[in-house]
Amino acid sequence: MSTPAERLAELLPFGPRASRGGGGSARTPLGGGGAKLPRGMLGAIIAGVVLLWLFFSSYYTVQPEGRAVVKRLGAVIAITDPGLHFKLPFGIDTVEFVATERVLKQEFGFRTLVTDGERSEYAQEDFPQESLMLSGDLNIIDVEWVVQYRISDPIKYLYGMRDPTRALRDISESVMRRVVGNRIGSEVLTTARVDIANLAQKEIQEAMSNYDVGIHVVTLQLQDVVPPKAVQPAFNEVNEARQERERMINEATKRLNQEIPKASGEANRLIAEAEGYATERVNQSLGETARFRSILAEYRSAPAVTRARMYIDTIQSILPNIGNVMVVKDGKTAPLPYFEMRRPRSTPVTETPK
Repeated sequence: MSTPAERLAELLPFGPRASRGGGGSARTPLGGGGAKLPRGMLGAIIAGVVLLWLFFSSYYTVQPEGRAVVKRLGAVIAITDPGLHFKLPFGIDTVEFVATERVLKQEFGFRTLVTDGERSEYAQEDFPQESLMLSGDLNIIDVEWVVQYRISDPIKYLYGMRDPTRALRDISESVMRRVVGNRIGSEVLTTARVDIANLAQKEIQEAMSNYDVGIHVVTLQLQDVVPPKAVQPAFNEVNEARQERERMINEATKRLNQEIPKASGEANRLIAEAEGYATERVNQSLGETARFRSILAEYRSAPAVTRARMYIDTIQSILPNIGNVMVVKDGKTAPLPYFEMRRPRSTPVTETPK
């Protein structure tokens, strides 16, 4: 049986197998031992291999997005920053890399497939065991969400719990089911999505802080919140009916806002006209009363003159409105001279037959 040194010598380009020519004669360019290497050269090769192994196992590189936890004989001695670092070889120092600067995520109800190295696309496969949950009014809702987190403490993340990411998934699913279960289905599907996401993120962070595993929850985003596929047609009809109801309510409110101010304005106009008419009538009555009192005072001081003046004023106000006034005397008709002055020149004098 050959020794390890002999097997290594056979693999080298100047070993016994390489020294055999096509005619079967052995050529020994090194001489003194036939196909075997000298002990000094074999030792130098082994020493070179050991030195190369020592060199490559004495340093490590930390990427910019992470940190490295260095352990010496199983005990943590340091956390190193990005860059080139050295360590003790031969397994004395071991290094574990943790992506502390990268935002990681946990997906629930769906999965994102990474294609072409960097490009990602939505997977069509459903995960109903994660996304289906009951609301407060016992409706089934399909909720898909994403928890984005970052590793804040590498040591706690590596050694505080056996599987912290699994704990994060379990806590996230439990919290989301409880938060959704405290809301009615219509709120979860429409107006309460932001409140649910904020409350769930807060409670998940509190739970992870209590476990003290070095995970910081950055954000929680609700993706699709829809009813199950089996009832989506009925749900769409209900939504259409609700939208129609809201439309009719909005139209009625618009009509109400138009008609009530219009009716109020019309009522205010009528009231203002009535008040103006009442004021006019009162003022007119007061004026008539004052005029009558002034005439009465003059009548008491000079009755005959006042009576004649009132008669003349009355005749002057009445006669111009009664048309032509004819005077008949001795079978002849003639207009009253007072009115003749107001008649056109072309109007002839008419006579009435006897």
